[in-house]
Amino acid sequence: MRKKNTESLKDVISQFLKEQNLDGKLGEKHIIDAWPVVLGKNISNYTTALSVKNRVLYVSLSSAVLRHDLFLSRQEIKAALNKQVGTEVITDIIFR
Repeated sequence: MRKKNTESLKDVISQFLKEQNLDGKLGEKHIIDAWPVVLGKNISNYTTALSVKNRVLYVSLSSAVLRHDLFLSRQEIKAALNKQVGTEVITDIIFR
């Protein structure tokens, strides 16, 4: 027999993460994990550091040419990363 006031486990976990202010940090971790999935192995090889601060993704690259190419398509990259995660975690990308 099913009780009437049941909730799914996904909803309970989401609610807990929001109450503990952990959903933002979890989203940032998902963005960093999505970087090689969205951009591929070749670009990941040139990536030296990834970090998120104040909803901005900071990407350090070892190639100036690649940095310029990614800079020109940063809006598309931002949209693809947010789509991969399922929510808008970042609002901008800065390449270093």
